[in-house]
Amino acid sequence: MLLGLVGVAMFAMTLPMTRLAVAALDPVWLAFARAEGAALLAAIALLASRTKRPARRHWPALAATAGGVVLGFPLFSSIAMRHTDASHGAVITGLMPLATALIATRLAGERPSRGFWIAAIAGSLLVCAFALREGAGRIGAGDLAMLAAVVTGAAGYAWGGRLARELGGWQTIAWVLVFSAPVLALPTLWLSLRADFAGAGLPAWSGFLWVTVFSQFVGFFFWYGGMAIGGVARVSQVQLLQLFMTLVFAAWIGGERVDAWTWAVAATVVAIVAAGRRAPVKALSMAAR
Repeated sequence: MLLGLVGVAMFAMTLPMTRLAVAALDPVWLAFARAEGAALLAAIALLASRTKRPARRHWPALAATAGGVVLGFPLFSSIAMRHTDASHGAVITGLMPLATALIATRLAGERPSRGFWIAAIAGSLLVCAFALREGAGRIGAGDLAMLAAVVTGAAGYAWGGRLARELGGWQTIAWVLVFSAPVLALPTLWLSLRADFAGAGLPAWSGFLWVTVFSQFVGFFFWYGGMAIGGVARVSQVQLLQLFMTLVFAAWIGGERVDAWTWAVAATVVAIVAAGRRAPVKALSMAAR
């Protein structure tokens, strides 16, 4: 679970840094370009380690993972950050642990216990209550985009967690990025030719660099590595902490105020995550799937 926590800490910077980037960069270009940049890093890592290519039977899962973590979440979250702030988006992404666990039970061959589901649902309800209190319950373009990011991202996490058991943690995201690169190359080039980069300063490019290197690549080293060791549904519980990490980073980077109520809710969620960690999660045999 510690590996997953390190990955989540890196992902927690994603929304604040994305918000910095989309203040001056096109959100669609950002989503595609970060994938292409990370694919270059992934290709270097794969060549240096001489990692064996995935078998053809892995291709559907690679495509599904890419649709979630390379295309879906980056695209929708980038669009959302044009319409709302990072703390608002963070509250909505607090629903991702439950979404990931729901998909994982079908895709990764896991059967969480009743106690696990109680912890996951309690955490998600607490996140929803927090959202309502903070006024994040209003449905707008940013909310809809973040909900789409949650659904696609959760699917990508679940598919990737399944692949990580066979391909390895960092190898999974590396191959997903490399397989995605040819598909996104022409759209990225077209958007680059049409983009106006004149108004992009250091904050925007710093945001782009972070989401390319850490959010899109390095963070997954730890995230999928944790899933491969601890199981998708269990490690996905750590995502509940991402909301509150993001609030801290949003306050630090964007100057947003984080009050005592937020910290109280964060402490409660930590307790729920600890309870979820102790709840049994069983992997089904191949015959039972």
